[in-house]
Amino acid sequence: MIRRKEFLRFAVGGAVAAAASASGVRSAFAQSQEIVITHWGAALYGVPYAIAIEKKFFQEAGVEISGVLRSTGGGTSVRNVLAAGTGYGEVALPAAISGIREGLDFKIIHAGVVGYDMLYVAKPGSPVKSVNDLKGRKVGYTRPKSVTESFLIMLAEKLNLKRDEFQMVSIGGVGAGLTALEQGGVDTTVIVEPVLSQRLKAGAKYQEVFWCADVLPPVTQTVGIVTGDYARKSPDKVKAIVSGRRKAVDYLYANPVEAGEIIGRAYDLDRDVAVSSVDNMIKRVGKWWSPGNFDLASMNEMVRGLQLVGEVEGNVDWDKVIDRSYLPDDLKA
Repeated sequence: MIRRKEFLRFAVGGAVAAAASASGVRSAFAQSQEIVITHWGAALYGVPYAIAIEKKFFQEAGVEISGVLRSTGGGTSVRNVLAAGTGYGEVALPAAISGIREGLDFKIIHAGVVGYDMLYVAKPGSPVKSVNDLKGRKVGYTRPKSVTESFLIMLAEKLNLKRDEFQMVSIGGVGAGLTALEQGGVDTTVIVEPVLSQRLKAGAKYQEVFWCADVLPPVTQTVGIVTGDYARKSPDKVKAIVSGRRKAVDYLYANPVEAGEIIGRAYDLDRDVAVSSVDNMIKRVGKWWSPGNFDLASMNEMVRGLQLVGEVEGNVDWDKVIDRSYLPDDLKA
């Protein structure tokens, strides 16, 4: 059982030891077997990896993973993958698209999470009670050109709301949005797990307005990528990472309480908060953690959202950026 601090200590200690025994010249970073997971320690994208490491699914599949490199998301995650010892990571799909269009040498090799994990909440007693109550309201989203902004624009399309019929307010992070909600700066704002379960356990009270997954088609939020160099040198290890993650996803859905306990240890979360977070995602969003097969409709839906906020021009030729060869045969179709 490995806690978050132990993940990092194991990763650093193992890398240093490997470097010392190998030559004393090559860097510890170059010798490491860390993988890069976007928002590790904060968002729930990392649940399958925590399970695969603790249950030794990666090791059983044929690859040693010493730990996880945290990333704040976006282009930082992609750059970290390019520098990491394995050359593998799970990153936001928009960041992967940008990196590929910049000519960076990597391929998308599996889907990560598919679907919206966001819940909109209001203060108790608010007249904003459902998705149909947004007209004339101040609605929070995180940052310009984010998934939350594109979601609201696509939602307005579905509801036939004109942009001047409600006010979109950039609130920065989720915590800042909740503060704005409490102070009357917005009428409803977005919250995600595990922040939701943390706030509720601390005594906060919110009125549920709508889960985003209930009102719009799913989008592929994250994908697994691998650098061309690592793929050429170690194709079997890349397959082992994909296989170990897939086994962890299957384990997650079969054992949700234990999955919550494992991510709690990895992230240093309160046990009840972690279990509640995983349980909420499964009950309210469904099969959010993908076993790895590509859902091109949900990938194109993400691209459409990025087009609406001016982040991407034109469509993406997925055949040029996807490599299905590392997926198990039953996930390749």
